[in-house]
Amino acid sequence: MFVLPCLCAAFFTTMMDSGQPMDMPVGVVDNDNTSMTRKLIRTLDSFQSSKVVAHYPSVDDARHAIQTGEIYGFMYFPKHTTDELLASRQPKISFYYSNTSLTAGALIFKDMKTMATLGSAAVGQATLQAKGYRQELIMPALQPIAVDLHMIGNPWVNYNIYLSTMLIPGCFLLFVFLMTPYSFGTELKFGKSSELMNAAGDNAFIAIIGKLIPHTLIYFIVMSGLLAYMFVYLHFPAPGGIWRIMLLGYLSIIGAQGFSLTIFGLIPALRMSMSICSLMGVLSFSMVGSAFPIFAMDAPLQALAWLFPLRHYYMIYQLCVFNTYPLADALPHILCLIGFAVMPYLLTMRIGKVLRHYDYIE
Repeated sequence: MFVLPCLCAAFFTTMMDSGQPMDMPVGVVDNDNTSMTRKLIRTLDSFQSSKVVAHYPSVDDARHAIQTGEIYGFMYFPKHTTDELLASRQPKISFYYSNTSLTAGALIFKDMKTMATLGSAAVGQATLQAKGYRQELIMPALQPIAVDLHMIGNPWVNYNIYLSTMLIPGCFLLFVFLMTPYSFGTELKFGKSSELMNAAGDNAFIAIIGKLIPHTLIYFIVMSGLLAYMFVYLHFPAPGGIWRIMLLGYLSIIGAQGFSLTIFGLIPALRMSMSICSLMGVLSFSMVGSAFPIFAMDAPLQALAWLFPLRHYYMIYQLCVFNTYPLADALPHILCLIGFAVMPYLLTMRIGKVLRHYDYIE
């Protein structure tokens, strides 16, 4: 309830502390070996994400290096590349990259494509200058359309901000999923459920509330610490205000508790209820929609996504904290979390019957 969430927060935020992967290994096959190709190689090596670590004599050797995981990609300069480039005959240079790791593949592809574009533009600029063109005429010829890029919300393309804000609360809600049925299931396992009901005056509602309140208070304290660590200490962007993210964290906790207690009420077996809650918690990371958008999934999966509290946490965070929309715009997701929190109390009589009469089965 306390140690593992803190370890998860420290693990993910320190693992992605640099924001983006840097100095990923790439190789070069330079069969031209001229000052122009060496300059292009140095340009590639100067990029933040790429580091030229090896030169290979052939494409087969470089391909084998990719397949064995030594490099993520390589550039291939055939013979006479510089001659054809200076003669404006459009030489063909090739770059190969592994997309097994999506992030690494995308960043390596971007660097290699940028380097190839810059190289051709440099030669074109030198040629036009030699012909006497002024600088204000050269740039429109080389780049007819200038891109003015504005990345909203996360202009640093910081993967720590992008991923940790979902992974850390997701791991914490997974622990809530597991601990809630465990706390009630162990009452049955150790034969203490009758004592719980006697202490509650044989009132199932009081027994549920009394069992959950201490856990809820601990979860609130831990969640407050995790969110303060991310949004105050690490300065993750929260334009909507820290009070909104705190309120969202508390709402997600009671939603996860209610959902997992509902599973226990429907399936009052310690192992089975914990297994189902564990499955739902793990699937939440896929159904949250941060890596693969929900609207691109099949219609049954889009409907199924509404059953995951983490999905509603992410949508409220995205709308109201990250993009500063009013809470009313996230009302369906807020109501879903409240509905999850209320659901187990519809099964109060069944849970009371379980605590009074059910025997633990190994």
